[in-house]
Amino acid sequence: MDRVVSKGWIVALMLTAGLFAQSQSGDSLGDVARANRAKQQAQDGTGAAPKVITNQDLPVDSSASSEEDPAPAKRTVPSAKKTDRNADQRQNNRLIAEQRVSEQWKARIQEQENQIADLQVRVDRVNASIRNAVGTADYDTPASRTHAIQLERLANLQQQLDQQKRKLEQMQDAARRAGAGQ
Repeated sequence: MDRVVSKGWIVALMLTAGLFAQSQSGDSLGDVARANRAKQQAQDGTGAAPKVITNQDLPVDSSASSEEDPAPAKRTVPSAKKTDRNADQRQNNRLIAEQRVSEQWKARIQEQENQIADLQVRVDRVNASIRNAVGTADYDTPASRTHAIQLERLANLQQQLDQQKRKLEQMQDAARRAGAGQ
């Protein structure tokens, strides 16, 4: 029996030693990252850097330098057209941006109105449940604990509704100031 146990321990010890040796032979993550970075830098160092071409690098037009009078007139006309196109494009971009802002304000205001409508439905439901439980008579004090909880819930819902309405008014004012037309 002792021989079987000792053989089991020896086998387990050898397996553990083998696993430990195998895990020690692998590179750490930091070593792999450093090697990868060095490899990439070596590849980038051998590659040619892209050349940037500017207006100064381009050749000068020989026909424009020989005749100075017609050349400036030709250059000003395309420049004016380009300026007009740029101004038109800026104006179009501005209009598109204003439309987007307007649409965003409308979406926000619509969402706020939906929240107010949901709260109003909840307030109406609580009011209906209070009327059904107590009747049509108005009591200053609650008739039961359930009635008191419902009155408290109604007060909280009404307060939330008032806050949401104020928030809607603020959003509408901000939209008007931003030119959204709400």
